[in-house]
Amino acid sequence: MAPRATYRLQFNAHFGFDDACAQVAYLAALGVSHVYASPLLLARPGSTHGYDIVDHSRLNPEIGTEAEFNALVAELHRHDMGLILDFVPNHMGVGVDNPWWVDVLEWGQASPYAGYFDIDWQPPEPSLSGKLLLPVLGDHYGAVLERGELELRFDAEAGRFAVGYFEHTFPVAPRDYTMLLRNAAVQITEAEPILQELAEAFRGASRDRRGGESRRLITAFKHRLSVLVEESDVVAEAISRQVNAFNAVQGGEALHRLLERQHYRLAFWRVAAHEINYRRFFDINELAGLRMERPELFRDSHQLIAGLLEENKIQGLRLDHVDGLRDPRAYLARLHNLAPGRGVYLLVEKILAGHESLRRDWPVAGTTGYEFLNLVNGLFVDPDAERSLTRSYEHFIGNAVDFAALTIAAKRQIIREALASELQVLANQFNRLAKQNRYTRDYSLIGLREALTEVIAYFPVYRTYVTARRTTSEDRRDLGWAVAKASKTARTPDKSIYDFIHGVLSLDLLDQDGYRRRDVIDVALRFQQLTGPVMAKALEDTAFYRYMRLVSLNEVGGEPEHFGRSPAAFHEANRRRLRDWPAAMLTSATHDHKRGEDMRARLNVLSEIPAEWRQRVRRWEGFNRRKKRDLDGLVAPDRNDEYLFYQTLVGAWPYSLDAPEFADIDTFRQRLTDYMLKAVREAKRHTSWVACDEDYEAALVEFIERTINLEYSLPFLEDVLALVTRISPVGAVNSLAQTVLKLTSPGVPDIYQGNEYWDFSLVDPDNRRPVDYAQRAASLLETDWQEQRRQWRDGRLKQYVIGQVLALRRAQPELFATGSYQALTVEGEQADRVIAFARILDDSAYCVIVPRLVRSLLADPDELLLRDWEDTHIVLPEEWQGRQWREVITDHVQTCEATARVATLLIDLPVAVYALGCD
Repeated sequence: MAPRATYRLQFNAHFGFDDACAQVAYLAALGVSHVYASPLLLARPGSTHGYDIVDHSRLNPEIGTEAEFNALVAELHRHDMGLILDFVPNHMGVGVDNPWWVDVLEWGQASPYAGYFDIDWQPPEPSLSGKLLLPVLGDHYGAVLERGELELRFDAEAGRFAVGYFEHTFPVAPRDYTMLLRNAAVQITEAEPILQELAEAFRGASRDRRGGESRRLITAFKHRLSVLVEESDVVAEAISRQVNAFNAVQGGEALHRLLERQHYRLAFWRVAAHEINYRRFFDINELAGLRMERPELFRDSHQLIAGLLEENKIQGLRLDHVDGLRDPRAYLARLHNLAPGRGVYLLVEKILAGHESLRRDWPVAGTTGYEFLNLVNGLFVDPDAERSLTRSYEHFIGNAVDFAALTIAAKRQIIREALASELQVLANQFNRLAKQNRYTRDYSLIGLREALTEVIAYFPVYRTYVTARRTTSEDRRDLGWAVAKASKTARTPDKSIYDFIHGVLSLDLLDQDGYRRRDVIDVALRFQQLTGPVMAKALEDTAFYRYMRLVSLNEVGGEPEHFGRSPAAFHEANRRRLRDWPAAMLTSATHDHKRGEDMRARLNVLSEIPAEWRQRVRRWEGFNRRKKRDLDGLVAPDRNDEYLFYQTLVGAWPYSLDAPEFADIDTFRQRLTDYMLKAVREAKRHTSWVACDEDYEAALVEFIERTINLEYSLPFLEDVLALVTRISPVGAVNSLAQTVLKLTSPGVPDIYQGNEYWDFSLVDPDNRRPVDYAQRAASLLETDWQEQRRQWRDGRLKQYVIGQVLALRRAQPELFATGSYQALTVEGEQADRVIAFARILDDSAYCVIVPRLVRSLLADPDELLLRDWEDTHIVLPEEWQGRQWREVITDHVQTCEATARVATLLIDLPVAVYALGCD
């Protein structure tokens, strides 16, 4: 059964099961039916997000104990609520905390977990044959070795030898215990017999070809060694001397010979971009991709989840980065059968292109709602301002910007830098495949790599979903587009290489002789796992930080080149969702958003005042010109970063930051500094995470410190505050409107933690700050909406609106879940500024009326009252006439007529939800 409404909670060491349990009563009173939890399984120590899981069989003890989790579940059930869990099937956190990973390092391909991770054991680099590259060193391997930063260690409690590097520990292969113990045996005569005996035992066990028996024996011998060290000071001293002598060898030569024999190769962290041979989550070395298509891995990683579903402790799953999986549909089908008969609610984190739809044959309720977020946000952007804002932006930075070309360039950069190793693995597979047939064997590795780069750069979606069984028409459409564009722009005279690539990716090559079927399918499916990370890193994490025309459009799943959405497009999207995905999630904020929902709503108002915005920015640039620094001809920060800074300043400006005191200005300055440093690194123009330009960053920090400063910049700050004061009421109306649309449109609305009040947060970690639930629980008890309207800046009005509409959802769940959708006709001079629709089920209905683009209609900014609707009215269904309808937020009652004047409908608040027959 689908949730009625969800509330996202971010769990970590500072907000655990007990903390969530204490808020259940409040969330129930708010009207939420399900808590939507961030990942709860065991993650790397200190994880603030939980997406770096290291053990799927345990809850994270930093969040709480099993008993505390059960208490949370019991409290949820006591309030007739459920739990949706965020689950990560694509990757795991790797390191000493992950027992599967450590086992692979120790045993190599003989480990039973070697097939769980997506590792290429036969890469082109000879030194990596049969090895796993570990890019963890802070400098080149030889330099680290020479400085003695690598050292042999012995864990007496575990009876285990390992190589240590600061906090990292890498196991020594069992076959090398023989050499180490023999060397230890000669250190002290009294210890020689027993250590020689144990050395021979390790030698025999490591040569045992019986797999499981060899591992059992090695484990037993490690235990025996541990006991010996504990019981015999002589043995302990002998091993200690051996370790010290080993580490004392000049230049680390002994340690180098030992490391050369291991199943891994330690390397400088910068090597990862070009030589890493395991699939990662994007370009994060600490997150390794899983081969979830393997039945044994699915079994081992889903046992706890299956138990929680079977015991009804969780009722649904949100699946992170489903596009990383080899075959998402097959995985989802297997997951759907995990708890048969229980109707598990499944959501996928999936970003859809504008022309793309979620695959209808996926057994899920829908996506996590990025498409709705951008749809509703676009309603409050005035399309008539596109040309003016484009000119203002390009004039300020001094050049024209083509967003599509910018994105393609960013994709090329990501492929050639951050994800070059993944491309190399893919190109090698294509090369081996091409060599299977005499007609394609002349395609070179370099040629294939360049052609693949271009195809991926022009890919119009995150990925296709070709399987061994079929290639859909949607897949052919997107593959054809990408290959055609790449071929057209290619400089090579022989473009037949693109035909070969298309044949592989579409599986048309299976119709030709000379290619091994399994290899063709494997290469095609491998390609699909790369295009998504490239798109995400290039679009969301690069282009969105380079293109600053109107940054409220630069949101996850967004298309900044599309300026605004019409009411007609909104209605059509709602109708399609009700038809195809009626239980999909509707969101307006997430743990991954670039800007808070109310920050976007405020920034959208700039599209209603493009001329004033242009004048303000010019004035601010004049105020701050002398606060920049010249770096060998580059003025820092540059104009593009400065333009982002001004929009961020206006959008994130808190209501508490008011003249003349400007309270909490230091906190706000630090938030902006942290954000801008992250933004310029993500942009990868003047600095980046992997190639930090300390001078540019220092100049940026100094600029912010001097501009957000009462001593140096009071006139500037007063002018910014004047603009914020002017547009904030309109932004608040936008916020209330998008909130009501989210709560009433077809689908399941989600409230991100704390967002029942205004949310002017920035990208993570700013959007994951602690929430004051005590304050929210107290204000929820208040019922004077008129007083809250007068004090709208404190956020209580938004919470009240949410509570009242969720109360209607609780009273009429079937109406919201299955009721028909009818867009209501709006007529009159301001018709385009109104969105009105109804949901109808039998004799019950509710009617939603919200405004858009209302700057010119705002009569009283202090109470958010609108005016000048003139004759604008809504045409009501004939069967409603003569019936009483009640506005659920204000409890205002009136009689339906043939038409309803918007001025009357919105007389009390700028938003309204009228109910008929719902009492």
